[in-house]
Amino acid sequence: MSNAEQSFSYEDPPERKHRSPGMKLLFALLVAGALAVPLMMVYALVWDRQDQSRNAHQTITQGWGGAQLITGPVLVIPYTQTITENSVVDGKQTSKLSNVTRELYLSPVEQAVATALDPQVRQKSIYASVLYNAAVTGTARFAMPEDLERQGIDPASLMPARAELRFGVSDPRGLQSDSKVTANGEVLATRPGGGPLATGGAGFHGFPDWDGSAPLNVGWSYGLRGSETISLVPRGGNTEWQVTSAWPHPSFSGGFLPGDPAISDDGFNAGFAIPDLALGQGLAMTSDLEAPFVGPETVDIAAPGGSQARVATIGLVEPVDLYSRIDRSVKYGFLIIGFTFLTFLMFDVVAGVAVAAAEYLLTGAGLVLFFVLLLAFAEVTGFTIAYLVASAAIVGLLTAYSASVLKSWKRARVMGGLLAGLYALLFVLLSLEAWSLLIGSLLLFAALAGVMYATRNIDWSGVGRPVQA
Repeated sequence: MSNAEQSFSYEDPPERKHRSPGMKLLFALLVAGALAVPLMMVYALVWDRQDQSRNAHQTITQGWGGAQLITGPVLVIPYTQTITENSVVDGKQTSKLSNVTRELYLSPVEQAVATALDPQVRQKSIYASVLYNAAVTGTARFAMPEDLERQGIDPASLMPARAELRFGVSDPRGLQSDSKVTANGEVLATRPGGGPLATGGAGFHGFPDWDGSAPLNVGWSYGLRGSETISLVPRGGNTEWQVTSAWPHPSFSGGFLPGDPAISDDGFNAGFAIPDLALGQGLAMTSDLEAPFVGPETVDIAAPGGSQARVATIGLVEPVDLYSRIDRSVKYGFLIIGFTFLTFLMFDVVAGVAVAAAEYLLTGAGLVLFFVLLLAFAEVTGFTIAYLVASAAIVGLLTAYSASVLKSWKRARVMGGLLAGLYALLFVLLSLEAWSLLIGSLLLFAALAGVMYATRNIDWSGVGRPVQA
């Protein structure tokens, strides 16, 4: 066998050549792309834990009361109306007059509502929910409108003796036994159910003794249990809503916001003043307001003057939304992986330190593991402490591993400093949501400029010289 044949035999393999810088870049990109799978798995894990948190919250509030939507009193007065009914009998069209009973929905001319929220935190396992006891009091004044005939209603057809006074509470499980309603100074017996349509018919009602000739003054008070948010549906004339609580982290949303609320570590005091012109609704309506859309963030999407109720909402929220911050941090996962792999690649193509694909993969696995550690510790210790623990663990692990990969502790310290800086930057991005895009774009620009400068003399398609024996 010739020498040439022996040099390519199994026992004596040929000398290997270095990959070109372009091929090294391609391998780094392929490994980074493969890490998208575990990152998506971590994202699914965060979603699953968030879903478990919601289930735990529902369990806690099941016997207490959910997010509450309340309305002040609405006076419902039956009246008769004559209508013409057309029909065809034996091929001939006939008409006849019929009397039907309809309902007039009368809102108060003015009302003032005061709510005192007593918050408390309940836990189930590692999950916590904010609950509250609300003391709701208020006064309202009703008066018969003078322009009913403009709406096609004959004042003589009204039956105020059969009027109902309706109060709305979206989750009546939270109602306590200390409720009291007065009408013109007389205590009014109340019955469950029969609330306004805005709360889905839930609440309570009573039958006031009123003939419609003089104003009806109503006062009420009741205790209510709920969780996380409380919303009020203002109706008719001017509405004032004063809310006080010892909770220091309120959120305000819906169609109306308070004017200059006082917020401190001892709690908050918020006052709403909502005039009738802002509602775009008359005092007297022939149909009740429909229920508003109530969601976790958007609580009022109804157009003014429509048939849908509008609301003002106060939320007792946690100062840190744990799962949303972890969810956002996972979305920055490729930023951390990209900068780390880019540093390895620069050591490879510029400093000549060979980094294998498996070493890229193991380093990426450590970077993905950071988010799992962050989620696991955050549910127990809170976000900030969990972030410090998880980032310190991964920085220490990958710094030690880089010493072996890069064949130098000096280079490993550079990698460790880079990782520490990246995790510090990520924490800033999570804390300053409004500035995250600007900071991230400037960082990417600086990184791209640095890579361009460091690789300006590299022949990306050239192949290095053979490995020396």
